[in-house]
Amino acid sequence: MGDAVSTRRSAAALAEPVQAGRTSGRFITFEGGEGTGKSTQAASLARRLESLGIGVLLTREPGGSPGAEIIRHVLLSGAAKPFGPEAEAMLFAAAREDHIKCAIKPALEAGQWVVCDRFADSTRVYQGAVGAVDPRLIKALERVSVGDLKPDLTFILDVPVKTGLTRAAGRRRGSQPDRFEAEQLEFHEKLRRAYLALAEAEPERCVVIDARASKKEVAERVWNAVNARLEPANDRVARTAVVP
Repeated sequence: MGDAVSTRRSAAALAEPVQAGRTSGRFITFEGGEGTGKSTQAASLARRLESLGIGVLLTREPGGSPGAEIIRHVLLSGAAKPFGPEAEAMLFAAAREDHIKCAIKPALEAGQWVVCDRFADSTRVYQGAVGAVDPRLIKALERVSVGDLKPDLTFILDVPVKTGLTRAAGRRRGSQPDRFEAEQLEFHEKLRRAYLALAEAEPERCVVIDARASKKEVAERVWNAVNARLEPANDRVARTAVVP
């Protein structure tokens, strides 16, 4: 009984900013290597928030807007790979700028919560840390495409590389791997290390979730972190009170 009441209070706290007419929503991103379950967990969180009456935009990168979806096809097909990671970083930035302008910012300004499968951290890791693109170029592209927009909370889903690649292969059901899934094992090992380093560098924003557990268990860990990190401090205190 106590847990049920606590959950209801937690739900009310999460919904409060939107119900009170808040002019800016919350921005949550999911990051990680291939096959870590980002899309699944982003969709699960969006459904849970919507069940509380919170307006949610569930989106993805690259993509999420008409122009960005066109660039997504170019990137994931491998058509841009011969031009090198610098060119890919520029294309990601162009897609991101369109995505923010057409989808993310309007949703946040309307008081919605935005749940995004990948964001700027992916470029920092894939093209920056692993692709060795000059950090100055990465930062310059981010200034132009992202500006001062920053996620309120970033989940980094982590699994051993071989586990993630096996999951990704099962998801494809025999189809060809995309541009990044097709990279060698060492590429994916570097990705994992880079994401963990990012989480260590920005602990106030990033939460690492061990995604080897069941989908339901991972979803609960995500939900608990959302409650702990994003609800107002006074409601957080109220939720920890003993409930009969």
